[in-house]
Amino acid sequence: MLVKIIKSYRDIVIICDKDLVGKKFNQGQLQLDIKENFFDGEEKTRPETIEIIKKMVREDATFNIVGKESVNAALEIGIINKEGVKNVQGVPTALVLI
Repeated sequence: MLVKIIKSYRDIVIICDKDLVGKKFNQGQLQLDIKENFFDGEEKTRPETIEIIKKMVREDATFNIVGKESVNAALEIGIINKEGVKNVQGVPTALVLI
């Protein structure tokens, strides 16, 4: 997984499956454009990503999560539930505002 943290008033944590970066998905009115300049972050293992999510939840961050592996990590921790996941051409994505 790729993880990127944008520091701002409220930090933004971007988590994305590595193989999705640079791709675009369309489904009806929905479009998911996984642009490199936004989603390309530092490669992390699943345990590292989970620790980052836990830490950033405590810091009141927002999350932009894309891809099966990334969304499953967020589901495992409980920062999202299945109802909060949208799918665009089979690619799960979730936004989290804590």
